[in-house]
Amino acid sequence: MTAENPHTSPSPSIPEHADFLEATRASYDAIAPAYTEAFSDWPADSAPLDRSLVTVFAELAGEHAPAPVADLGSGPGYITARLDALGVPVFGVDLSPRMVALARRAHPELRFHVGSMTSLDLPDATLGGIVALYSIIHVPDDHLPATFAEFHRVLVPGAPLLLGFQTGDTEDHLHLSERFGQEITLDYYWRTPDTVIAHLTEAGLRLSARIVREPDGEEKRPRAFLLAEKPRGCFRPSDHT
Repeated sequence: MTAENPHTSPSPSIPEHADFLEATRASYDAIAPAYTEAFSDWPADSAPLDRSLVTVFAELAGEHAPAPVADLGSGPGYITARLDALGVPVFGVDLSPRMVALARRAHPELRFHVGSMTSLDLPDATLGGIVALYSIIHVPDDHLPATFAEFHRVLVPGAPLLLGFQTGDTEDHLHLSERFGQEITLDYYWRTPDTVIAHLTEAGLRLSARIVREPDGEEKRPRAFLLAEKPRGCFRPSDHT
């Protein structure tokens, strides 16, 4: 999605065709069918804590209905579908056109759009919530502040944000050139919760809760979940400077 709405003011510091976006898009296009098959049954395969946090998020976001929730990095659409089942008005956004096509096929009653969380084609203060589970891991460190500023821009004051990401005791970077038998160019950025919280705070978002759980099943790294919100009465971080 591109910023064509005259009331939209996306973060200008991340070009629409930045190298990391192009590489991530192409990589997920290549692995979309295999990825969708591997993670097709999220409610049944996920840890109970993960499902509970999505339910908590849905309750908080429901307070801002009919303002919709955006599932950013929606992939096969299982989180989008889960939120819809919980009664939340929701749509999915993913960088990969092929992933979006598969999500639309699996969930024809829901809306999925091709777009980037770094530059959303949405007016200011229109979302009743954002969920981004395991999608900020592909955003490089130097682009994370502008991404969170974009989250702040599109959220209604008081609306929640739920982040999920692989974590550990130290910062780390992983580059993959192959996955599911496909040649890719995909970078992963592992960050501590404190690092991500610092960026959220800088963007004007207020932390509500942090949870770290140990690896479950075949997982190799702990999972961190951060629940934050855009403070009520607040519109853009620049308004207070």
